[in-house]
Amino acid sequence: MKIAVTSASGKLGAIIVKQLIKEIGADHVLGIARTPEKAKHLGTEVRKGDYNNRQEFDDALMGVDTVVLLSGMDEPQKRVQQHRNVIEAAKANGVKKIVYTSIVGAEKDNAFSAVVQSNRQTEIDVKNSGLEWSIGRNGIYIEPDLEYIDTYQKEGEIRNCAGEGKCAYTSRIELGVAYAKMAIVTTHNGETYNLVGEAITQTQLANYINEVYKTNLDYNSVSVENYATERKKELGDFIGTVIAGIYEGIRNGANDVASDFEKVVGRPHKTPKEMIETFKID
Repeated sequence: MKIAVTSASGKLGAIIVKQLIKEIGADHVLGIARTPEKAKHLGTEVRKGDYNNRQEFDDALMGVDTVVLLSGMDEPQKRVQQHRNVIEAAKANGVKKIVYTSIVGAEKDNAFSAVVQSNRQTEIDVKNSGLEWSIGRNGIYIEPDLEYIDTYQKEGEIRNCAGEGKCAYTSRIELGVAYAKMAIVTTHNGETYNLVGEAITQTQLANYINEVYKTNLDYNSVSVENYATERKKELGDFIGTVIAGIYEGIRNGANDVASDFEKVVGRPHKTPKEMIETFKID
């Protein structure tokens, strides 16, 4: 068996590679990265693969049995074709199975929906590929909130437009375990899973952070319009709009979904507090 992981130089890709090495050994795992040098630290073979270059993936997927296709980070209108380059190369090179990292979210009615729609199209493309497949829909990562703690402390609050909506957070470490299982275990073929943990409000998130980090943060909700204005001013129009759309989706219940994590991994997803504690230790 040879399993390839795209975007191996990124945070999630690297974690999936490391988990697969732990499960089946480095000889059976390879990373694919646009800049292979950035993934050399993973301790396994790394091949060059840019989502915009079909020929590179024809070369990168030679001798591969399963490819874990991570969603690209480009704008939605570009990502569908980028993912198709990988899918078509997989078909042409005898790959037997595709595992795709999709996302939970609303397919319409907020500024993040265009991203979700592009993922849903890739889900369709994967299912129509004629190959074996398994799809995970990732919850929102908890790590960005924790990486932002210094700013939260400076401001004394967590501030966004989620209101009392609940978000079923996950972490990259938990996802790494899940995608390794989905790549290896054939009983996950033909299944789409929500890879999320317990759904919590932003107030609960603030309370868990306070408990673990001994902070004193409050959660304050603002309107969708005001939050979008704030984010665009700080992050630019595209990223700011996307971030505001994510929290609008949380506000409207798009991220309060049932978890399939235990079906995949064989144990419950870590609790929000456990994920925060793990991040703090790391």
